[in-house]
Parts: sequence; C-alpha cells; structure tokens
Amino acid sequence: MSQTVGGINQLRFSNDVLQEVSEMVSWRRQLHSIPELSFQENETTSFILDKLNSIPGLTVKRPCPTGAIAVLRGTAKPSNDKKAEAAEPRCILLRADIDALPITESNHLPFCSRHAGVMHACGHDGHTAMMLAAAKLLAAQRSRLYGEVRFLFQHAEELPPGGAAELMKAGVMNGVDELYGMHLSSSFPTGTFGVREGALTSATDRFEIRIIGKGGHSAFPETTIDPIVITGQLIGALQTIVSRQIRAVEPAVVSVCQIQAGRAYNIIPDEAQLIGSTRTFSAETRKRLPAIMEREAHGLCEASGATCQFQFTHGYASVINDRALTAECKNLIQRSFGDQAVLDIEPLMPGEDYSALQESGCPGFFVELGARNEAMGITAPHHNANYLMDEEAMTYGLQYWVNLVQNRLSFHS
Repeated sequence: MSQTVGGINQLRFSNDVLQEVSEMVSWRRQLHSIPELSFQENETTSFILDKLNSIPGLTVKRPCPTGAIAVLRGTAKPSNDKKAEAAEPRCILLRADIDALPITESNHLPFCSRHAGVMHACGHDGHTAMMLAAAKLLAAQRSRLYGEVRFLFQHAEELPPGGAAELMKAGVMNGVDELYGMHLSSSFPTGTFGVREGALTSATDRFEIRIIGKGGHSAFPETTIDPIVITGQLIGALQTIVSRQIRAVEPAVVSVCQIQAGRAYNIIPDEAQLIGSTRTFSAETRKRLPAIMEREAHGLCEASGATCQFQFTHGYASVINDRALTAECKNLIQRSFGDQAVLDIEPLMPGEDYSALQESGCPGFFVELGARNEAMGITAPHHNANYLMDEEAMTYGLQYWVNLVQNRLSFHS
C-alpha cells in the first residue's frame, strides 16, 4: 500500500503494519511516562510481560530480574517439492533495550516522565514499542515462518557492565544463528537507515587518575607539591596522545570529564582526581592506549615529586557488522523503502553494549534508524533533557523488523 510518510512519497507499508501503528505509538507513550534506570526496570518489565503474555504463540521467559525474552517458533514446513532446496531452519534474535537515563525531562508533553530525575532520552521507549508490535504482528504470521525468532528486551544498556553481558551468561544466545539490532537516531532524518559494514560503534572505556601531592597554605606554594598544577599539565598531555601517538587515520578520543580537588579557596589540596573516557575502534589501539596514558601520568608526577594511581576499566567493545548480513540488510532496506532510504555512515563514537551479545561468535547487523524531523523541531541530541523522537520513524522500524524476519525465516538460504 503506497503511503506518504516522513515527507517521502510512494513508500510501501503493509496493511498489517499500518494497523499496528496506533497501538505501537500508545505503547511508546506509556513507556515514556514510566522511565527507569539501568537494572531497576521493574515497572517497564511488568509492562512488557503483560503485553507479551497476551500474544498467542509466544513463549515468554524472564532470564534476569529485569528484561524479558519472547520466543516465536514458525510452524511453516516446506512442501515435498521444496524440501530438497530448503535450508536448515534459522534461529534469529532481535534485540531492543529498555532502560532510561538519570535526566530531568524539559519537554512539556502529555506523556512526560512521571519519575523525577529519570527520562527516556535515548529512544529506548521507541525500541521497546517497535519490538512489542513486531512480536504481535509476526506471531500472527507464524504459519508462514520457517525457523525461530527471539525478541529480546534487554535491560541496562546505559550502565556498564551492561545488561547484555548478564544475558549472555543466562544463555540467551545459545543456538542463535543471526543477531540483529536497531537504534533510533536523532542524527538522521526519518525515513532513512544508517548502514555501515564492520566497526559501527567505538569501544568505550573508563579511566581514573589519582594524583597525590602535598598540600599546604596557598600563600606558600613553594612548600607544597601542588596536585592541581600537575592535573593541568596532565590534561594537556592526555590531549596530545591522540594527535601525536596514535596513527592519524585511526579514530580515537580521550576525554577528561570530571576533576575533583580541594575544598577551600586558600588551601592547596593533597590530592586531585581525574575521571574520563576513551573511545577507540581497533583492538590494537584499545590495548595500547592505557599503557600510554599511565606512562604520561607517572612521568609528570615523578617530575614534580608527586605520585599517582592509575585505573583503566574496559567498558563496551565495538559493535561489528558482519559483511554478508550488512549487504543482505542494505538490499532489504532498498527494496522496502527505496535507494534513498540507505545512508552509508561513518563510525559512531557512542558505545553500545549490544557488542557483548556478539561475543557468542554469532554474525550480526545493527542499523541506525533515522528519527530526526527538522520541520517539526525534532532535532535535540540523545542524552539531552529536550530530546524528542519523530514517532513516524517507528512505522519504518516496525516494517523493517517484519520484512527482515520474513526474509530470514523463509525456506531459502
């Protein structure tokens, strides 16, 4: 059925998808009003379980205290003349994250956050609503599906070590042949899909550096070993690591995000602390970077008579899009929505714990779904108190999920 959606004409949305849009948007708004922080998604999980348990054909499980997984087994069987060419039935997993952020919402919406200081400012409410709608719609089509699809509602994407790692230990990836993810993005316009083969997101890690000097009266700095001065020097040194010790063609970021030192205007403190994050794409750079940073910190401190303690904590690894699945999904998007719907994008610096699910060795593909609408003023970035989502984008996301499952759970390889 031809529709005008997102300002792009003559795109095809199936009737069954269009019939789910109103309920899907309603679910998203209900979820938006009850945001919950990572590992605390109790009300959200209850909402998800209530909807899933009302859908015939799903086997619903709760592998962790929060989050859920629904399993749909297709009942289609190849006819006698198709058996010879039918591949072994696939098991595919679709993942949506469900947690929110510690942000006070600035928007004035009828369905604004009811939880003080917590907001869905990254689109996870939309991810959840699209996945619920896909589960409902595909369950009604199970007689046409050959294989198994798992709908994973994952908790705690926003807080390392992340919910994906916990779910991996719970065995949700056992037997999965292909892994798929999607993220609504305020960087790309509604009606487009950001696609990239290989490394899509950066590896995101955390560092802490404690500089231990010798405090004293601000009138007599010569009697002290000033950790604040050393901190200033170290910040400059850390910023030159990428420009002078990492290959120019290798993306990397070192960001100092917190500095803690002193309590009085006239006292030089004994200690200072720097906390920040690094972003890398290659495994080699990720391995080298902490050693370089620690060497810089110890060198500056030693030169000034101070000491330091260095701690580096690995966060999320890069999301890697499988070459073959990227090509398949790119082709599927083009067939579904037109060539103009595909954007070949650069690597993304934000991290994503979906990468933990890829540790199973299962090939995967993760796509960025545009939800930006400048004409409507929907331009605020993610993790922002003014973040909004173009809800029309969810129709594209739902159609993509349906087309993907139908494509991958057909009789042909």
